[in-house]
Amino acid sequence: MSYQTRPSDVLLRNVRLSYVRFDKAVSRNPGQEKKYSCTILVPKTDLAQKQAIDSAIEAAIAIGREKYGNAVPPKPKTVIWDGDGYTQSGKEFGPEAKGHWVFTAGLAEARGPVQVVDLSRNPILNQSEIYSGMYANVLVNFYFYKNESVGVGAGLGPVQKVADGEPLGGVLPSADDVFGAPDVAAPIGQTYAAGAPPYAQPSVPPSVASAAMQPQVNPLTGAPM
Repeated sequence: MSYQTRPSDVLLRNVRLSYVRFDKAVSRNPGQEKKYSCTILVPKTDLAQKQAIDSAIEAAIAIGREKYGNAVPPKPKTVIWDGDGYTQSGKEFGPEAKGHWVFTAGLAEARGPVQVVDLSRNPILNQSEIYSGMYANVLVNFYFYKNESVGVGAGLGPVQKVADGEPLGGVLPSADDVFGAPDVAAPIGQTYAAGAPPYAQPSVPPSVASAAMQPQVNPLTGAPM
């Protein structure tokens, strides 16, 4: 049976994923609910998908007003951020966010894990194929919340990987990438020279290191900083 979308749902196509946390649920703060999550990058040039997001958010706000009445402000805060602007801590977003609308969607640990399939709708079991930087179709449900504050959050549904992309987050190269295939088989009993110094992991970019030192909650990832 096909899924019947709600007015607060939106199926985003060919969007890039960052800060992918599908293998382990984490909480923003100690004691809070753990969630699987990812950050979704929507190109600003994709006006149709941005309109679909706005419509789904308005539907979530309408549901909130039906439930909470005057407790809902005229313009509740949402999870949508301008990738060309600044984070809550006043830092610029990473270069991958430039020219995009940015938001984080999550799935409660109790409802997980996140379903990730390929173009043939087969589950992707190899976790190395699921990473920050890939492109995907993603079902998102926007919902209104009222706890310590009020606003609109984003729930994460199934994910369909559609294409590989440049990995984000300083992924190390494989041994094959570094050394390549051998030209000839090494003779048995060959004596090898002293090994080269170990491969050094690339340093973390200054922008990432600076962000990691911030004490606030990162609005891009939804995790403590």
